[in-house]
Amino acid sequence: MRIFLSGSIRGGRKMLPVYMKICSLLQDGGHEVLSRHVADPAAEETESAMTEQEIYERDMHLLEKSECLIAEVSTPSIGVGYEICSALQLGLPTLCLHSPAANVSAMILGNTNKGLITKGYGNEQELRQTIISFLSALDRGL
Repeated sequence: MRIFLSGSIRGGRKMLPVYMKICSLLQDGGHEVLSRHVADPAAEETESAMTEQEIYERDMHLLEKSECLIAEVSTPSIGVGYEICSALQLGLPTLCLHSPAANVSAMILGNTNKGLITKGYGNEQELRQTIISFLSALDRGL
């Protein structure tokens, strides 16, 4: 499956280790992570060499090629919110993950779109199981 991974870059990189775990889990499962730059420790440096338009066009192009979006939303990010909204408008199944202590936006938690699932996780095992369940449901056409 072609997956768009969304996570904060300019909004803060404190969740980078989680992005890296998610990316590895997906790739180890045989999935193609089209936006693996999100899990790259050098993403800020790489993007500083790009224009805002180039970043936007790259991400929207990758999103349009994706079959679903998985977002880690513990760190507030306008870009992540934009990608989630765009994915839902494209009809892409969307999974938003967050740590229990995160102050997740009401625009995510209150969204009743049937294509959006929001789940908290307390540890790496819960994170892994939530992602596997989400992808398994997609494989079954649910």
